[in-house]
Amino acid sequence: MIREEEVYQIGKLGKTHGVKGEVSFLFDDDVFDRVDADYLILKVDGIFVPFFIEEYCFKSDANAIIKFEDIDTQERARELTGCEVYFPRELADTDEDNISWAAIVGFDIIQADSGNIIGRIAAVDDTTINILFELENGSLIPASEDLITAIDQQAHTITMNLPEGLLDL
Repeated sequence: MIREEEVYQIGKLGKTHGVKGEVSFLFDDDVFDRVDADYLILKVDGIFVPFFIEEYCFKSDANAIIKFEDIDTQERARELTGCEVYFPRELADTDEDNISWAAIVGFDIIQADSGNIIGRIAAVDDTTINILFELENGSLIPASEDLITAIDQQAHTITMNLPEGLLDL
């Protein structure tokens, strides 16, 4: 059984495309194209289910048309529309310089000088030039490279040197 901590969300399936089971895939992270992955994981009725990729083609920087094995009709593809799409953390890029924003959701933020856990990243707001980590407790922390001292993908932690008083805002 696939557990939530073993995957991270990279997008969502949209409308069907054509009559042979293709579906639109709106993604935030193109990791499925960068690494050798045979499958993606869909959240179907609250359960993580692997679906093997038959083929895909990019429509834009954030949209692809994807065809899964054994999904051969428009009706079967329609059952998948709206499903969240996840990628296995174990297959993701291990290069610290290329880690995606989507991949760090669920990581703990650690204060460098004290070693204390500040909180867990619930989301990353990258809609403005100043990217923010949104923590589960509602706090916002700037995702500045100047503040990040280390990223440990195995431990799912980001160590940051946050200025005094920032957390009091």
